[in-house]
Amino acid sequence: MKKVNIGGVPEHFNLAWYLTLKNGEYKEKGINLRWQDYPGGTGSMCNALRNNEIDLAVVLTEGIIKDIIAGNPSRIAQTFVQTPLVWGVHVAKNSPYYSIEELKGTKAAISRFGSGSHLMAFINAENNNWDLDEDLNFEVIRNLDGAVKGLTEGKADYFLWEKFTTKPLVDDGTFRRIDNCPSPWPCFVIAVTEDFIESNPEELKTILEIINNTTQEFKDISSIDKTIANRYQQKLDDVQEWLSITEWSQDLIDENTVMKTQKELFALNIIPEIVDYEKLVIKL
Repeated sequence: MKKVNIGGVPEHFNLAWYLTLKNGEYKEKGINLRWQDYPGGTGSMCNALRNNEIDLAVVLTEGIIKDIIAGNPSRIAQTFVQTPLVWGVHVAKNSPYYSIEELKGTKAAISRFGSGSHLMAFINAENNNWDLDEDLNFEVIRNLDGAVKGLTEGKADYFLWEKFTTKPLVDDGTFRRIDNCPSPWPCFVIAVTEDFIESNPEELKTILEIINNTTQEFKDISSIDKTIANRYQQKLDDVQEWLSITEWSQDLIDENTVMKTQKELFALNIIPEIVDYEKLVIKL
């Protein structure tokens, strides 16, 4: 049986992977797919892909594009979630800040440099016409737990993270969410190392076929809203809202979207150049 390692954030977006693993669907095809949670997000998964610790990863679109351009020997095999990610802009409950304008020049908590929380801090700054050199400062906090500690202790002032993942922390008063900042592109893609693409093309196609069959029917799974609410400690109405605005994909990310994303990242000085579409994706 072929062992394959895959990584992703331990969030509701990836429940379809858990369900297919629980059902033994990969083992039926001779694949021992091993899932690993990465609470640190896309930055830590990019490192894991580079180090061959994992073969595949469900990562943020902007993060993997940036890292492939920076030398990560991986490619995007397909889009996983087509809709944008809605990032909440959060502060600690006792923070003196109540508006985006007040955050200008303060310190953003980020999981790591090159992560989604780092890149979206730039998008948020651009959306609000801040000076990207003068008005952005960062504190590395590694993950969501680190953000709670960092904001509560005043090491950082605000933190961007997926709105529904952080909703329980808003509900219990740990954070206040003062605004939303949607990503201007599809949020999650499936990235694969070039080594794995070259050596295991059929296994890759099988894995994608299995997960795509599930995501196509994900919203129709009986009581899926209750399952998500229970598993991720979220309120049922929040889950239902999230399901209503989220669409999965079974297709390769298109060239126009990739080029638009690159132009945005280049304008923010996050990437040094814009590369050809073929250098970022793999057509299976």
